[in-house]
Amino acid sequence: MKINILYAGYCTAPEHIAIQGGRWRSIHFPAMFALLQHPRFGPMLFDTGYSYRFFDETKNFPNRIYRWMTPVTLHEEDLVVNQLATFGIQPHDITHTFISHFHADHIASLPDLTGSRYIYMPHAYAGLRNLPPSEDMKHAFMRGLIPSDFDERSHPVEMNRVILLPKEYAPFTKGYDLLGDSSIIGVELPGHAIGQMGIFARDENDKLFFFVADAAWLKQAVVDNRPPHKIANLIFSDGNVYRETLTNLHGYHLTHPDVEIIPSHCEETIRSHESASHLT
Repeated sequence: MKINILYAGYCTAPEHIAIQGGRWRSIHFPAMFALLQHPRFGPMLFDTGYSYRFFDETKNFPNRIYRWMTPVTLHEEDLVVNQLATFGIQPHDITHTFISHFHADHIASLPDLTGSRYIYMPHAYAGLRNLPPSEDMKHAFMRGLIPSDFDERSHPVEMNRVILLPKEYAPFTKGYDLLGDSSIIGVELPGHAIGQMGIFARDENDKLFFFVADAAWLKQAVVDNRPPHKIANLIFSDGNVYRETLTNLHGYHLTHPDVEIIPSHCEETIRSHESASHLT
């Protein structure tokens, strides 16, 4: 499987919010997505980053607060549809999209992926779909980013089909074989958002990647086990559980230093991959 780590736009926020002891200046938080080219299932995505729809959904109050809190920059060449074209892939060629969670910066291009199945943990969406619109912003959820035929193309993770993971994944002990061939293993990474899902995926060179979504905003937070500023608890589903998940990621990093742990918004991590060398 070929793995390309890309991004679609970025927001800015103070570094000290994302990691204890961070600088007070604002930094870039790219909205990462991954292109996974599977030899059998074809091109797939992990999340989608921003699209222009994000700006449509945040034009008016109260959703506009989202845009004020984390100002977003998005260039035409950064759109998922345009980046896929550089690989000779059309949006309708994407066969599966693995959705880590339903915050707007992870799902904004879902409507473009007209041939995709959507894979996600069922409880990640169950509590959002019936929210009154006035509650969307509180959960960083923009209902206008959900395709009209989302339910028809959804294939939620079957939570009763859990697999026990080998010791090489410890301290993560349970997971889900998302394609049935052991090539993509989903694990729940709770705390940031209900039902947040990370995935393990191995590339053509036998390199193991662990996409951890927003279980950490910066790779250094995993390395040092440094959680965000306490103010971030206001947007977490459970701050205590978030810290437990981060501690598990830290432990995994210590025992598996060769595994590429990929947070969704770490500029340094994205810069380290050649496929994201256009980040400026």
